[in-house]
Amino acid sequence: MSAEPYILIVEDEQKLARLLQDYLLASGYQCRILNRGDGVVAAVRAELPSIILLDLSLPGYDGLSICRDIRQFSEVPIIMITARVEEVDRLLGLEIGADDYVCKPFSLREVVARVKALLRRVSSANSETPDASPLHFDEDRFEARYRGNLLVLTPVEYRLLRALGARPGQVLSRNQLMNSLYADHRIVSDRTVDSHVKNLRRKLCETVPGTDPLRSVYGVGYKLDWYANAE
Repeated sequence: MSAEPYILIVEDEQKLARLLQDYLLASGYQCRILNRGDGVVAAVRAELPSIILLDLSLPGYDGLSICRDIRQFSEVPIIMITARVEEVDRLLGLEIGADDYVCKPFSLREVVARVKALLRRVSSANSETPDASPLHFDEDRFEARYRGNLLVLTPVEYRLLRALGARPGQVLSRNQLMNSLYADHRIVSDRTVDSHVKNLRRKLCETVPGTDPLRSVYGVGYKLDWYANAE
């Protein structure tokens, strides 16, 4: 994929969608248009955009539901587009995880300006912590995110990733990992640890295709390597 930011336009008014596309293309962005709500979540999972312009009222599946679903697995910036002017709708759009909103009718130049501003904000946030871990843990919810994407993990897989994520680049032996897996400190075999590692690796690779950060070190154990490519 090209280095230019990729903008996903989800808008059922085809004329408006094409106008948005023309303005964004002229500003150097790549674009894709979807005119229905059903299929948007699958499209985002298949190819993560830089920003989503998401209409509130769509055939097939509404924008608020789409935003909620996307926030279950990604923090991709979302700008809501709405013809509703009631304040409750604006607040609801932001409360479910949208980053910004514009109300119809709007200036196309304003939308492009909002896109540019949001991309600058995301770029600035990323550049401030270039060596930050792509893993983020929410201990209260027992949730983990990898590069902004929610991982669906079992409690044992969560503890395993937490142990490895605490010391990236460092090899942890199977015995060390065993001590982190079970709250009751039960004794398990090496094969059990290997099975959990295999499942965790599969989920990491499925969540962010093209990466495989969980590395095995023969005869020793496992480590997380953020700079490793998928095998």
